[in-house]
Amino acid sequence: MLQTHPANPEPITRPIVLIGLMGVGKTTVGRRLAQRLKLPFVDADAEIEAAAGMTVAEIFERFGEPHFRDGERRVIARLIDGEPKVIATGGGAFLNEETRALILDQATAIWLDAAPKVLAERVAKRDHRPLLRGKDPLKVLTELAEIRNPIYALAPIHVVSKVAPHEATVSAILAELGR
Repeated sequence: MLQTHPANPEPITRPIVLIGLMGVGKTTVGRRLAQRLKLPFVDADAEIEAAAGMTVAEIFERFGEPHFRDGERRVIARLIDGEPKVIATGGGAFLNEETRALILDQATAIWLDAAPKVLAERVAKRDHRPLLRGKDPLKVLTELAEIRNPIYALAPIHVVSKVAPHEATVSAILAELGR
């Protein structure tokens, strides 16, 4: 019988980049995944906020989405430095052609996916997402999924985040990685 998960799997040699819509759990799952893999964890949005000295929402409000996306592209390019780590990106990061090409070429992209209804329930708990301010989260997330999912589908690994503890998603990712 073939053993699909070797006792001593190959070491991870590239960054692992989590992509997907807001609310799918990229940051929470990413932290736990990094812990399980004994790798550093980096949240791209937190890095952007540190570099700009303001929150993502403030950047959107003051300078607009194009300015934010440009900074996001530069930060992700800096984070993908060849060193193994887990990187959580913002929901729109993978839409940028340059960023997407870099991630696909120099990292392992993992699309965390969930139904818009599940995401809407998750994001309703906090009001810090610029694309949802004053709008119906289910409607916005459904529209974003229609536009973004075909692009996210370019990632070689696709994991569905179900209504379950985040550890279930971490375990599904580890299985996809052969661990």
